[in-house]
Amino acid sequence: MAEEGQRLRLGRGLAALIGDMGDDDEAVVDRGRGQRRVPIEFLRPNPRNPRKTFAESDLEDLAQSIRERGIIQPIVVRSLRGLEDAFEIIAGERRWRAAQRAGLHEVPIVVVEADDRLALEYAIVENVQRTDLNALEEAAGYDKLIADFGYSQTELAQVIGKSRSHVANTLRLMKLPQSVQDKLSSGLISAGHARALLAVKDPEAAAERIVERGLNVRDVERLAREEEAVPGSGARGGRPRSEKDADTRALEQALTETLGLEVSIAAKPSAPNGEVRIRYASLEQLDMLCRALRGGR
Repeated sequence: MAEEGQRLRLGRGLAALIGDMGDDDEAVVDRGRGQRRVPIEFLRPNPRNPRKTFAESDLEDLAQSIRERGIIQPIVVRSLRGLEDAFEIIAGERRWRAAQRAGLHEVPIVVVEADDRLALEYAIVENVQRTDLNALEEAAGYDKLIADFGYSQTELAQVIGKSRSHVANTLRLMKLPQSVQDKLSSGLISAGHARALLAVKDPEAAAERIVERGLNVRDVERLAREEEAVPGSGARGGRPRSEKDADTRALEQALTETLGLEVSIAAKPSAPNGEVRIRYASLEQLDMLCRALRGGR
């Protein structure tokens, strides 16, 4: 039940952790629940933080603001087991970095109890809600929760307050070529561009066209539809379909006649492997196929 309560709070963001501070920039953080000030050197960055990019200009702007007004919202941390006066940042690493630039000796913190999984959830939720993460950092965070803690995409969507399709589409960005990912990380192309590039034949070439010609997302989607309409190009990924040789077509025909169902063979050129697809039109045909494959039993 405790874990369920923590997950419910996640949907409301980090405000739930620090006592519903609100959006008032004039709020005095020291009056918040469970807040205190500690030397800045007591804090350590979280190695699992999904956010990896900290723009120099943004840090300098925030540092200037901190010099003038201090840190308005405290940094959320957890204690490090076995270490005294040491805390790992869960949310607020950018504020911590900017505070160092501003020359602060102490920073306001809120200490929460969180294991590795919950700490990563908090970090992702805060960054996603603030739109601080780029799309690839968001995808990497989702991927780590799935890989390390066994989340399904549906469970992850519930935790972070996003739709399952958003989670799935974001994770797919990690399949793009590295050069395209680099353009996305640097801001040369948008997340919308990147999602549209998943459907084109050559994402790298298309990404170059986006940068050179200033194509918008609709232009890239149109390119993908045009490729699908070209005979001999694949609908997904745009890979050309290889022509089948006479032996492969003859084997398809023989298997189709034997099974009474349409059989297609997708053999990879110059490779010993491939796949066989058998199409059925009803549950009765599927049952017949299963009996045939099991030797009539």
